Amino acid sequence: MSARYKLPLALSVLAAALVAACAQHALPAPNYPVTRKDSVVTDYFGTKVADPYRWLENQDSPEVAKWVEAENKVTFAYLDQIPLRDTFRTRLTELWNNPSIGVPDRVAGRLFYRMNTGLQNQSVLYDQTDLSAKPATLLDPNTLSPDGSIDLASYSPSPDGRYLVYGLSQGGSDWEALHVRDLSTLKDLPDTVHWVKYSAISWTKDGRGFFYTRFPAPPPGQVLTAAALNGKIYYHTVGTPDSRDRLIFQRPDRPDWYEGAFVTDDGRYLFITLNHGTNPENLLYYADLGNPMHPDLRARIRPVNTSDDAEYAVAGNLGDTIFIQTTKDAPNRRVISMVLPDTSLADAKTVVPETRNNIEASLVAGDRVVVQTLENVQSHVRIYDGAGEPVDSVALPGIGAVRGLSGRAGQPELFYAFASYLAPTTVYRYDFATRQSTAFTPLPTKTLFDATPYETKQVFYQSKDGTRIPMFITARKDLKLNGSNPTILYAYGGFDIATLPSYSPTVAMWLEHGGVYAVANIRGGSEYGEAWHHAGRLDKKQNVFDDFAWAAKYLIAQKYTSPQHLAIHGYSNGGLLVGATEEQHPELFAAAYAGAGVMDMLRYQKFSAGVGWVPEYGSSDDSTQFQYLIKYSPVQNVKPGTCYPATIVTTADHDDRVVPGHSYKFTAAMQAAQACSRPILIRVETQTSHGYMPTDKRIAQLADVWAFTGWETGMR
Repeated sequence: MSARYKLPLALSVLAAALVAACAQHALPAPNYPVTRKDSVVTDYFGTKVADPYRWLENQDSPEVAKWVEAENKVTFAYLDQIPLRDTFRTRLTELWNNPSIGVPDRVAGRLFYRMNTGLQNQSVLYDQTDLSAKPATLLDPNTLSPDGSIDLASYSPSPDGRYLVYGLSQGGSDWEALHVRDLSTLKDLPDTVHWVKYSAISWTKDGRGFFYTRFPAPPPGQVLTAAALNGKIYYHTVGTPDSRDRLIFQRPDRPDWYEGAFVTDDGRYLFITLNHGTNPENLLYYADLGNPMHPDLRARIRPVNTSDDAEYAVAGNLGDTIFIQTTKDAPNRRVISMVLPDTSLADAKTVVPETRNNIEASLVAGDRVVVQTLENVQSHVRIYDGAGEPVDSVALPGIGAVRGLSGRAGQPELFYAFASYLAPTTVYRYDFATRQSTAFTPLPTKTLFDATPYETKQVFYQSKDGTRIPMFITARKDLKLNGSNPTILYAYGGFDIATLPSYSPTVAMWLEHGGVYAVANIRGGSEYGEAWHHAGRLDKKQNVFDDFAWAAKYLIAQKYTSPQHLAIHGYSNGGLLVGATEEQHPELFAAAYAGAGVMDMLRYQKFSAGVGWVPEYGSSDDSTQFQYLIKYSPVQNVKPGTCYPATIVTTADHDDRVVPGHSYKFTAAMQAAQACSRPILIRVETQTSHGYMPTDKRIAQLADVWAFTGWETGMR
C-alpha cells in the first residue's frame, strides 16, 4: 500500500453503510433510567453554556449512587444477551493465565522485581541474590485485602539493602501511604508517611532516609476530587513520624507545578525537577548532599535551569560529570554533559547529538550512556561511552518496543523489556562485557497463543492536512480485503506519550475470532519528538481527532473493514479522543469504547489531577483557550437527533485522576440525544481506579467491552 495514498470517501457509500449497520442490530434498544436535568448555565466570557447534568459530578451523592446502580443494571442486562460475552471471558482468562515479570532493579547486589503467576489480582514483589538464585517473596499485596483492592503502588529498596519503602493505595487511588519494611525480618517499622501523590522515592546513600513529594491533606469529603496543588519535597528519616519530616523544597508561587527529587546512584547529588503539570519542560536544581547529608540542605540547592523552555531530564552521573537528556535546541532530544559545580548550559558538551529519530529514554548504566530511540515507532537501543563515542547497539528480538530500561552506574548489566503485538513481553539482561542479551525468566511461560497465522504491518496514511501518519495493522496473513472484517482502531494522541507496540491477551483473543487490530500513532505523542507533541496540544488538538478519523478512512478505503464493522477504542486522554471523534464522524463507526475519558473540557481542571493538564489542553478560565475547547469538548458537543455508534463507557468509582463525573455526564447526554436503536451504555466498576484494577475485575471488564465491540461490529 502506498504511503502517499490519499483518501476519497463517497458520502453515498457511508449512508448505505449506516443503514446496513442499523439493520444488522439484533438486540432491542435498552430502556435507560430517567436522568434528571437541571437548569444550570455558566457564562464563559459572554457565551452561556448549559450544564444540565452537573449534579452527576457529586460522586458521594446518594442520588448519583442510585443513578449509577440503575445504569449498571441496564448495561449488564444488555451484555447478558451477547453470546460472545461468556466465550470471551473464558478465553481471555485462559490467555491471561501466563506468568509475567517486571524489569528488575539491582540494589545492594540483589535483584528486585514484581512477578505475577498469571491470575493473581496483584503482582508480588520478589528479590533474588543472583541470576541463578530462587526468588524470595518480599511483599505479597494479595494478602492485604480479600478482593485485591489495596494496590502496591510503588517501592524502593535502600542502597544498603536494609530497608524497603513501599506505597499502598486504596482502590488504586493516586494517593499513597508509604511504609518501611525491614528486609532482614520482613517486618514493618512504625513509619507511615501520609498524603503522598505523584512522587518518586529516592534514598540517601547511607540508607537513613528518603526524599518524596507530599501534598496537603485534602478537605473532608474531597479526598478523591480536590485539586492536587501545593506539593512539597520532604526528607523522611527512618524510624521517625512523618510529622518530623524535613521540608526540603517548595514553590508556593507555583502551586500547580509538580516537584520531584532524584538522588544519583553514587549518592552524591540530589536533583530536583519542577514541571508545570504534565508539561515535559521543566526547571532543574541540584545540591551536593555531602557525607553525611548537610544539615542545612535547603541552603545548598543551586539552579541548573530556571527557564521553562525545554526538558532537562537527568540520566545519571559518572563522578562529577552529569548527563542530561534535553530538548533544548533539539526537538528530538539530545544528551549533554556538564561538570559540576559548573551549571552553565552554554558550557555543556553534546554527548549524543540530536538526529531525525526521537530519543525516548536515556540513563547511565555501568560506565556507559544508554539511549533508547524511536525510529518510525520501533525501538532501538544504543550504547555510548562518557565522551559520546558509540560502543554498541543492542540487538533486539525483532520489530517492537522496549518498555523499561534499568541499570545503574558501576553495575555490569542493563535490563530491559521487549514486546510486540504478537509476542508476550520478555525481560532481557544485557551484559556490558559480552555485549550479549539473554532472557531473564524466573518462571517459564506457557504457549497459549499461536501467533504464526498472523502478522503486523506498518503502513502510512495522509491525515486531513496531508501529514504522514504511521499505523500498525495486525491481522491474519491471509486476510481478505473485502470490507467485512470486524476491526478495532486504537490511539492515544497526547501528553508527549508514544503509543508503542505491545502484547495484550485481548488482542490475541480478538485475532483468533477473525478480527483486525489497528493502532494509529497520531499527533500529540512523542513518536516524532517535541514537534509531534506540540502539533496535537492546546489549539492544535483538532489535529488529533482528524488523524484518528483519517486512519479510519484509510482502513475503509483499503477494504480492511467498513463503517458497519469498524470500532474505535481509547482510554483516558484516548477516551476523550473517542468521544470527540465519534461525535464529529458518527458515520464512520459501528461501535465506540471510551474508557475513563476526559469528557468535560470546560471543567476538568477543577478536579484532582486535572489542574496539571492545563499546559496540554488549555483552560476554560482563559478566554482564548475556551474558544477552542468548546468546539470539541464531548459533553458540550452531543447533538440531539444523531445516530451515534453503539457506545460503551467505563469508569471507576475511585478514579481520582479522571473523576467519574466526566463519564457520567457524557453518557447521560449521549443517551438523551441518541436517535437510533444503537445502545449507549456505561459500566461503572467499584473499588478500582484509573490505572489500577485487580486481575479478576480487569478480565471481566475487558471481556465485556470487547464482546460488546465484537457484537456491534458483526463478529459472531
